[in-house]
Amino acid sequence: MFSLLLVIIYISFISLGLPDSILGSAWPLMYGELNVPISYAGIISMIISFCTIISSLMSDKLIRKLGTGLVTAISVGMTAVALMGFSVSNSFILLCIIAVPYGLGAGSVDAALNNYVALHYESKHMSWLHCFWGIGATLGPYIMGLCLTNNLTWNDGYRVISLIQITLTIILIISLPMWKKNEKEASEQVTEQHSFRLIDLLKLPKAKPLLIAFFCYSAFEALAGLWASSYMVLYRGISESTAASWASLFYLGITAGRLISGFLATRLNDKNLVRCGQAILFIGCIILILPLGNIAVLIGLILVGVGCGPIYPSLLHETPVNFGADISQSIMGMQMACAYTGSTLVPPLFGILAEHVSIAFYPFIILAILILQVVLVERVNRKSADTK
Repeated sequence: MFSLLLVIIYISFISLGLPDSILGSAWPLMYGELNVPISYAGIISMIISFCTIISSLMSDKLIRKLGTGLVTAISVGMTAVALMGFSVSNSFILLCIIAVPYGLGAGSVDAALNNYVALHYESKHMSWLHCFWGIGATLGPYIMGLCLTNNLTWNDGYRVISLIQITLTIILIISLPMWKKNEKEASEQVTEQHSFRLIDLLKLPKAKPLLIAFFCYSAFEALAGLWASSYMVLYRGISESTAASWASLFYLGITAGRLISGFLATRLNDKNLVRCGQAILFIGCIILILPLGNIAVLIGLILVGVGCGPIYPSLLHETPVNFGADISQSIMGMQMACAYTGSTLVPPLFGILAEHVSIAFYPFIILAILILQVVLVERVNRKSADTK
């Protein structure tokens, strides 16, 4: 039963990734049919992100009241309904309305599953589960592209992915007894469950630096991925087709980095896995900065992706260690909210810098964000060492 539940969680992480990348792949067709400017994709994306942040902050209360399994099933079900709504919509206003449950479904399930895995499974599973998220994020655009190349519409692409989510919802509902059994066993090990106000959590010694570190990591990953192709074309003079292909290797690097870090987790603890990732990131950023030619840009970008791999899952897995199992869910929701805030706000802010100053600052900005994250994470590590 325990092993079967782990399989279900792995499948759930693929499901988490599926909806995350399909808007971008479908939008070149969507905006023309909807008769709106191409920039309006940002409006839908912002609504989804804002609702995801709200959902992450609410996740602690929901999970304490309903349990991880039921919250996961409800959240995936909400996402499935929202995707089906996208599939039947031909109105931009309606898409904006449907984006609300789309985002609300994403935040709670992310916080719920990450905390559950941090409490019940080894670090290697956290890395591999986030690797499976990358598989889902890759499959989403592939499914949409498959529909479009077979004389179907973007609506059909959303419908197919919605049906996958509906299937997973049914599986999660059937698996609820397994979740309840494991949560009952876990509750017996934790003497007392506490619910904290956000202001109280922020007063915890490690909370502020770690929350800002999550903001920095997600800002780094989103900025690096979104603007890599534009940097190569506009500053390095690389062709559009080559830049697009090379930019995709950044995400492949993240997936590979998480796969490798899962194996390394048997030898290295979470803190050292984060440090290894940060060291690889630093080398990748320096290679991007140095005028070493186009192949060096490719190598640097791949290293940046691989370096990102272990950082996020390892930091998440450390949550119960840093704050205790009794309040880890409360902190996890805040970490998710900070991560989504970073990935939502920083890339468009860099876009303003690139437009009005120069996109040449791309590697310098991601390096600066990395250095800030390293300082913050090491501050948390020192606080942990002082309490031992």
